[in-house]
Amino acid sequence: MRAYYLDSLGSFDGIVARDTPEPTPGPTGIVVRVRAVALNRRDVAIVNGTYPLPSVPGVIPVSDGAGEVVAVGPDVTRFKVGDRVVGSYFAKWLDGRLNVGLIDQLGCTLDGMLTEYALLDQDWAAPIPAHLTWEEAASLPCSGTTAWNSLTGGEPLLPGQTVLTLGTGAVSLAAVQFAKLMGATVISTTSSAAKGERLLALGADHVVNYATTPDWGSAVRELTGGAGVDLVVETNGPKTIEQSMRATGLYGQVVLLITGSASRPGIEISNAAYASSMATIRRVFVGSRTHLETMLAAVSAHGLRPVVDRVFDYAEVHEAYRYFDKSSGFGKVVVRVA
Repeated sequence: MRAYYLDSLGSFDGIVARDTPEPTPGPTGIVVRVRAVALNRRDVAIVNGTYPLPSVPGVIPVSDGAGEVVAVGPDVTRFKVGDRVVGSYFAKWLDGRLNVGLIDQLGCTLDGMLTEYALLDQDWAAPIPAHLTWEEAASLPCSGTTAWNSLTGGEPLLPGQTVLTLGTGAVSLAAVQFAKLMGATVISTTSSAAKGERLLALGADHVVNYATTPDWGSAVRELTGGAGVDLVVETNGPKTIEQSMRATGLYGQVVLLITGSASRPGIEISNAAYASSMATIRRVFVGSRTHLETMLAAVSAHGLRPVVDRVFDYAEVHEAYRYFDKSSGFGKVVVRVA
């Protein structure tokens, strides 16, 4: 089989393809013939050496992948040959709260999915909804789980409440879809009129252009009749937290996904934006396998399809990374492995 390995950090050229024997499952292992993988920002950060969790030297990259089970160990009970599965981002975080003993991640501290055949433990995978293509299924483990956990992991989101999403990244797009199926009103921001039209087609009820409306937090609040939104999926952190707080209702939730980095300052909120609010700021980092499975069950029940921006061939991995790194597209960037 042919697999990609992260041999050196600092450049996408450090991802090297090599021929290697197909894996053999241990007692609770499954071998997955990978059909597609999808890129996330953390995959770029891992290659650049800027990800907070150091990667294992020579790791097979990428957390998000989908394929069918082609071999199982003798003690496997969760899957059988022929089942369609995706890997779980935090492989060992099955349920409950995350702790330091559960931080291992596919494509970082554990071999990931950028390979023709992936070896996983049966606990590290979840079944795929039947209606999804391989490319769509591969798009869901990280961004889909993050969006689902953002909307369901704190105070329950109720029908008729209002959700604010920022931009057109994969998490934001998934949050639009999930919030609508929960009966919420969705307000989205973008700087592009064309993307605004696509957000409306996806299900957003209102779109605010933050390029032409710098004080977009006040514009969002006006759309709610002055009450403010009930939940913000805050995907930008330092750049947008001030306006997000201004848009949030008195007892709203701000789900914070990014807090800052070496190249970006941490979040700062003015007293004017925060002092008059009782809003809760909640930190989210993807989710457990239970979050993943619940999200996939909702996708299956409602026939939802994630948005795919572009698909690359397996030999075009470096091109896929470069496109993803520079792109401001609409949806997921996928590599077709088959």
